[in-house]
Amino acid sequence: MSVSVRIPPVLRAHVGGVKVVQMSGATLGEVLSALVVAHADLREQIFESDGALRRWVNVYVDGADARHLAGLETPTPAGIEVVILPAMAGGSR
Repeated sequence: MSVSVRIPPVLRAHVGGVKVVQMSGATLGEVLSALVVAHADLREQIFESDGALRRWVNVYVDGADARHLAGLETPTPAGIEVVILPAMAGGSR
């Protein structure tokens, strides 16, 4: 089952500059695990050492925040889109 994973500009250098990669997996955890196996430099950008998502990384499954779904156990049926959005620091003073 193929899932589109949208890669934000700040992480594209880790995936050869592409905007979207196709991954397989029945759950979000499986999809993201496949992603970091294929692109090892992303592991420390997405996951904590214990395998949890980093606090500052937001992941959306078909437009819904995965943290409000089933987290890494969120089902990822074929054809859906996963979006990775690292939180941005800063702002106006």
